[in-house]
Amino acid sequence: MRFKDRLDAARQLALALDKYRGTHPLVLAIPRGAVPMGALIATALDGQLDVTLVRKLGAPFNRELAVGSVDESGWSYIAPYAGRVGADTTYLEQETAEQMDVIRRRRALYTPNRGPYDVQGRIVIVVDDGLATGATMKAALHAVRQRHPQRLICAVPVASPDSLDDIRPLADEIVCLYAPPGFRAVGMYYADFPQVEDAEVRGALGTAPYDERQAG
Repeated sequence: MRFKDRLDAARQLALALDKYRGTHPLVLAIPRGAVPMGALIATALDGQLDVTLVRKLGAPFNRELAVGSVDESGWSYIAPYAGRVGADTTYLEQETAEQMDVIRRRRALYTPNRGPYDVQGRIVIVVDDGLATGATMKAALHAVRQRHPQRLICAVPVASPDSLDDIRPLADEIVCLYAPPGFRAVGMYYADFPQVEDAEVRGALGTAPYDERQAG
């Protein structure tokens, strides 16, 4: 299974989530890639869009390899293999501080006039464009759960089976369209997988005009 692009994946996810139409769900997208997807899903379900700010903690010699994650509250998850790839305590403290600084800057950039929406008592759908290790989604679900949603759903187009097993205890429901046994990188399951820029995120959140020529 391969998606044309993120919006194609979002349309298919919206169909899979259609039972939540009419419940005014809060769709929380993980920046940056999932925000345009979240906007489409929120519109399709007559819901509300916000971001959940979590950051991957990258390995010392391979920044793409997640050795953990941190959320907006400061809670962090450290993968059991972190030490084996050189992420010792000193490194993790420094990396966590750097990623928390990114989170603070992004909150100020994306929603400059408000904090996060209140999730208490609401149906909340956390969206990402795919799960490799699942570390970032794990932090996002943990952060949301602490704020007492009525129901917490993880929605992704594609994921590794191992990552789904890891996050299953953290969500009330997982909606995943494709979990191939031989999973590799998330981008391999999209024909078009450009980087999403801050201008597009701000446009989706209604904090700045968005010009389609900026996409990709």
